[in-house]
Amino acid sequence: MAEVPALAGGRDARSARHRRAFLSVWVALVLLAWALLWAWSLSPYARYMEHGGWMGPLADLCRTLPGGGWWLPTALAAVAWLLMCIAMMLPTTLPLFDVFERVTAGRTDQGRLLGLLGAGYLAVWGLFGVLAHGAHEALLAGVSSVPWLADRASWIGVATLAGAGAFQFSALKYRCLEQCRTPLSFVMAHWRGRRPHWQAWRLGASHGLFCIGCCWALMLLMFVVGMGHLGWMLVLAAVMAAEKNLPGGRRLSAPLGWALLAAAAGLALVA
Repeated sequence: MAEVPALAGGRDARSARHRRAFLSVWVALVLLAWALLWAWSLSPYARYMEHGGWMGPLADLCRTLPGGGWWLPTALAAVAWLLMCIAMMLPTTLPLFDVFERVTAGRTDQGRLLGLLGAGYLAVWGLFGVLAHGAHEALLAGVSSVPWLADRASWIGVATLAGAGAFQFSALKYRCLEQCRTPLSFVMAHWRGRRPHWQAWRLGASHGLFCIGCCWALMLLMFVVGMGHLGWMLVLAAVMAAEKNLPGGRRLSAPLGWALLAAAAGLALVA
């Protein structure tokens, strides 16, 4: 009978070690993404992280440096978007990973399941990035081909800010935010343990879809201020993490919406 507490203690100790190892890897991945983005912003290829021209007088927030061949913009922009998702969005998912790590504790394939969870999440955000970049390029091409629009390109920034502000008050925003703020309920609703590898990937992808539904308008602001502006990236990442993870985070949505609408109005006055 005396062996039972010992065995339980051993399992608890192994679980604690696994949790510390997971957290270390997770933090290292996020920090590495930020470090790579910072190094990239100082390199000759920093222009592929930029999306200037929409902010009129505020365009100096974005830097443009020389670089590249005809194929380089798309490839480098895709890599930049993936790094940005890891740096900005992965921190908002720590409660989800923590819950899933506890649910799968003791499994020999736990590390693989956690990796698949992250892969599913990033795959959805990656697809969103491809669509966003395609729409961005099409929009810029359309604007540049019409002189009247080209002279008023800064109004795209006004519209993006106003749209992001208005979205903060939408029912879709709050519905998706609620899913992001209740990771335990989300995992319990989507994890059955059958076909575990597929379910882990699908769990990450499903959470990614709700995350996009919650944050897509805020992420599109990076096309306004430039993906290479690390200061704005940090601000947006902190706001999204607070919305999702802090006890009173849901109450931040409305003030943020009003702030974005005010910024749109201010930009419209100087556009």
